[in-house]
Amino acid sequence: MRLAGKIFSIVAAAMWIAIALALPAVAQEWRHGSTLFGELKYGSDFAHYDHVNPDAPKGGTLNEDAQGSFDSLNPFIVRGRPAAGLTYTGGLLYDTLMEQSVDQPSASYGLVAEAFRYPDDFSSATYRINPKARFHDGTPITPEDVIWSLETLKEFQPLYTQYYHNVVKAEKTGDNEVTFTFDVKGNRELPQIIGDLPVLPKHWWEGTGPDGKKRDITQPTSEIPLGSGPYRIADVDMGKSITWERVPDYWGADLPVRVGRYNFDRIRYTYFLDENAIWEAFKKGGVIDTRNENVSRRWATEYDFPAIKRGDVIKKAFPTNSPEPFQGYFFNLRNPKFQDPRVRKALTLLFDFESMNKNLFYGLYTRTDSYFEGGELQAPPGKPTGREKEILEEYRGRIADEVIDEPFTLPVYDTPAATRKYQREALKLFKEAGYTFKGGKMYDPEGKPFTIEILSKGATDERIGIPTVQYFSKLGIDTTIRTVDTAQYKNRLDDFDFEMTTMITAQSLSPGNEQREYWTSAAADKQGARNYSGIKDPVIDELVERIIHAPNREELVALTHALDRILLHGYYAIPMWHNPDVWFAWWKKLKFPPTQPEYSGVDLFSLWIDETDQKGE
Repeated sequence: MRLAGKIFSIVAAAMWIAIALALPAVAQEWRHGSTLFGELKYGSDFAHYDHVNPDAPKGGTLNEDAQGSFDSLNPFIVRGRPAAGLTYTGGLLYDTLMEQSVDQPSASYGLVAEAFRYPDDFSSATYRINPKARFHDGTPITPEDVIWSLETLKEFQPLYTQYYHNVVKAEKTGDNEVTFTFDVKGNRELPQIIGDLPVLPKHWWEGTGPDGKKRDITQPTSEIPLGSGPYRIADVDMGKSITWERVPDYWGADLPVRVGRYNFDRIRYTYFLDENAIWEAFKKGGVIDTRNENVSRRWATEYDFPAIKRGDVIKKAFPTNSPEPFQGYFFNLRNPKFQDPRVRKALTLLFDFESMNKNLFYGLYTRTDSYFEGGELQAPPGKPTGREKEILEEYRGRIADEVIDEPFTLPVYDTPAATRKYQREALKLFKEAGYTFKGGKMYDPEGKPFTIEILSKGATDERIGIPTVQYFSKLGIDTTIRTVDTAQYKNRLDDFDFEMTTMITAQSLSPGNEQREYWTSAAADKQGARNYSGIKDPVIDELVERIIHAPNREELVALTHALDRILLHGYYAIPMWHNPDVWFAWWKKLKFPPTQPEYSGVDLFSLWIDETDQKGE
């Protein structure tokens, strides 16, 4: 209220606010969908996404690749490797309460739940289950399934433990209703992200398997699980391939988020041991039909094979307007050698992106300089200002002064003089941290040679690792690349058994509960969590909670700027690069609708197969 001078009106208004806060929260109207900012793109009467062809034919087999191996058909385990098509959110097998939109950020629409609602104080959320929702055995999806799914996944799965940390209770409040109660108020994200919950069949997981033993969802399994999604597992060659088949009587086929999508009769994933084998199989045809290219050299120089020249394979760059993922060399702070931020900053200064981009990537990449790259969530260049600065000033004395008083900048190797400059700065930082440089070698404060092992999972990691070794060696740092297969890599990552490794973290335009999993002390030592660096900083913990409970978009943006700036100045990872487009290639039997959603670049499941237009002879 802005009625300056009218004290009575102000006092009266304050009294009404106090009374309103004291009253029980009143549930609002049922919602068919929700977005965390802006306006929801589609109304309650929408028939399908704008980009799909609602009359797309069904049929054919989509052949896809996967690297490494797998040993389980249970995607929720911490140990083990689930098969392709199975993800934390259920993948092809399990439907979630709501479907995250493929063409609008931070938006969701009804799936298992046809609608949901929540009170003004965001203290709970009630989801109404679609009475048509069924598992593949015809069993209706019930509130009991939803409740069991939440309680079970929260108990043993680190991702859900953090994601739904504030959900203290789920209870049946109607024949087809489940109400989730939160231990906080004002968390605008909580009511919506409940919709990301995969709904699992309680009766199946609590039953017995063919061996007569009770099933255990916390363990890997080779038994084909019961699901509810658009596909079910048709065939498995454990560790080598998995084939999915479209469910012909899938209960959700006519829902707006499904119309014109999931058109393939079968999806087959074939596993390969290395990236080069995948590339050769794609060029040959018949084994792999699509390729998301992430190697700039290949995109620039190697798409000249016979099938391209014949027109049997098509390549295209699809622009996106979604946030860019953060890719970087993550330091493992659980290892004492990386606990000093001066050491991490020195190594960051030695990393020459410009030379690597020119010599390896044909100048096609852009340097990443934010954990929230692209859009309004990225900390602005220069020193912090406005509300962001006010937030950071609250923590002065608990964070380094440079976070507030100095802009964050990455080295720019644009001249020979720059190389000498950054090497001098790095050497100075090492000396301040107690290191010595003599005889062309770097020694730690205990007088031991400073060594680094970079954990790699394949040829691409090795390709960028070789110049990195050279950059570090200029200051006498003995750096090696340790390449392991994907199974070993995952196990070592889950156990935090690495010194440095390349990792990618993806962010949405509405950060919230998932930030606990990335940055907080609670996730630092939890097996399988995504706090790869092992960050334990009370200020970051507090900022994450403030982001989760931000009262409005403006405050959320300012808080995220502050978090981003603290992470950058902490040098927890060496930022690498990103590609603003999706590089996609496909065999011509795959057909596209006229447009693709710019938010995601390519919606693979909006494609269909024309059996009459196969590869040329």
